Amino acid sequence: MAMRSNPMKAKLAAGETVYGTMIFEFLSPGLPRIVANSGAEFILYDLEHSGFTINDMKTQFALCTGVGLVPLARPPGKAYHITARMLDVGGFGLMYQMVGSAAEARELVSWTRYPPAGVRGAIFGGAHDDYTGGDVADKAAAAMDRTLVCALIETREGLENIDEIMAVDGIDVAHLGHMDLSLSLGIPGQYDHPDLQRAIDKLVEASEKNGKSAGAMMPSLEWGLDLKNRGYRMISCNHDMGLLSEALSTGLAALKGNN
Repeated sequence: MAMRSNPMKAKLAAGETVYGTMIFEFLSPGLPRIVANSGAEFILYDLEHSGFTINDMKTQFALCTGVGLVPLARPPGKAYHITARMLDVGGFGLMYQMVGSAAEARELVSWTRYPPAGVRGAIFGGAHDDYTGGDVADKAAAAMDRTLVCALIETREGLENIDEIMAVDGIDVAHLGHMDLSLSLGIPGQYDHPDLQRAIDKLVEASEKNGKSAGAMMPSLEWGLDLKNRGYRMISCNHDMGLLSEALSTGLAALKGNN
C-alpha cells in the first residue's frame, strides 16, 4: 500500500482553487466527516490560539485522511521539534505564523525536508507514512512531495519581503493574516483601509509571479467572493466558532422575529 498523496497541493500547483475551513475550538470524532460532507477539501487546525494537543492532532489527522480531507495545522510556534512532530503524527502541511524574511522561510522549509534537501529527522512505518513498509527513499520523496508549506503574511516585515519569501523553493502558499497584519500596519481592524487592500493584492501578485498560490480565511461570504475574484486560490470558509455563531444567531433572530 502506498502513502496517501496530497490532492490539495496538486490542485494548487495546477492553478485550481481549493476550499476548506479552520478549526480553533471544537474537536470531535465526527468533525472531519461533517466537514467532508459539506464539500470541503481541507481542514486547517489552529494550535497557536487554541488548547489543542499533539494527541488531539494525531487523532484528527487520521480521521481527516480516512474521509479524504487534507489535514493541515498552524503549529503553536516556529521550532524544528514542533514541525517534526506535526508531520510525524500525520499532518499534510503547516502554516507558519509571522514569516518575515526569505532566510526564515528557507529555514522553515528545511525542517519539512529530509537530507540532503533539509534537516528533518526520520521515522518510517508510523502515522506520517500510513504505517506502511516499502522503500525508504521512495517514502521520503513522497512525504516531501506531499507536504504543503504556507507562509502566513501578517506583519509589515513579511509584507515588505513578500516577493523574496515567495521565491523560496518549498513555500507553496502566501496566506493572508488580515487581523494581525492590520495591527502591524497601524490600522487595527480597518480591513477596508487602502493599505490593507493593497496588501491583499500584493500577496496575489507575489504568489503568481513565483508560480505559487495565495490563501486566506474568509470571515464572511462577501469577503470570500472578493478574495476569490482577486486571485486567492486557497480559501478557508470561516472557522468553527464563527460558523456556529453565525448560524445560531441568524436562526434565533429569525425565530424571535416571528413572536
